[in-house]
Amino acid sequence: MRISEGDPNERSVGYGGLPDRDGKVTLDACIMDGAGNCGAVAYLEHIKHPVSVARMVMEKTPHVMIVGKGALEFAIANGFEKESLLTDESKKDWEKWLQTSQYKPVINIENHDTIGMIALDGNKGLSGACTTSGLAYKMNGRVGDSPIIGAGLFVDDEVGGACATGLGEAVIKVAGSHLVVELMRQGRSPEGACKEAIQRIVRKQKNYKDFQVGFLALRKDGEYGAYAIHKGFNFAVHTADGNVLIDASSVL
Repeated sequence: MRISEGDPNERSVGYGGLPDRDGKVTLDACIMDGAGNCGAVAYLEHIKHPVSVARMVMEKTPHVMIVGKGALEFAIANGFEKESLLTDESKKDWEKWLQTSQYKPVINIENHDTIGMIALDGNKGLSGACTTSGLAYKMNGRVGDSPIIGAGLFVDDEVGGACATGLGEAVIKVAGSHLVVELMRQGRSPEGACKEAIQRIVRKQKNYKDFQVGFLALRKDGEYGAYAIHKGFNFAVHTADGNVLIDASSVL
């Protein structure tokens, strides 16, 4: 995850992430383990690796989330380097966008606008993390689902874990990742739980055809699954046998 945050060619997270409509790169991230320990940062500027700051919030403070100026001050006080995250490439794209200043989510334009990960270790311990620069050209101060425990990420060692990508507002409205985990607790398969969460968005949010949401789930026994609104959502699986990229099923 830190590799992607530091890659200027990855335009949806960290260094090189597309800015908000005021030209500011603001980052969100969270981390959680199966015991319920978690940390998050939101509206964080000038720090390349927000997921590492989120981990420090989890490990060094009594809090779950720190935002904005406070998050930046916390990061600097703990040894993180303050730097400009707006690359020339992202700045050019933002200046081009300013010519029209129109905003509407473009489905699958970046494949994923969030990097989410769920991990299962050899002792059946679960953990997960999310990181994002959020929707390109969002309103200044906007925070999506990615740093919100229960929306963009939820992990429970008793059941499994889930994470989300896509339009954060749609995920927040159904407490998406928590919903997926609770559906698995009730007996649904990982893909079945993701599908039901997507169907709930479809039932309740009438404009669902205008945006993308995808859920990914991993159960504590190692079974995994995903589901999305639109085609084009894929996820990577890494095991001792290697890596594989899988296209998720979708409503549309």
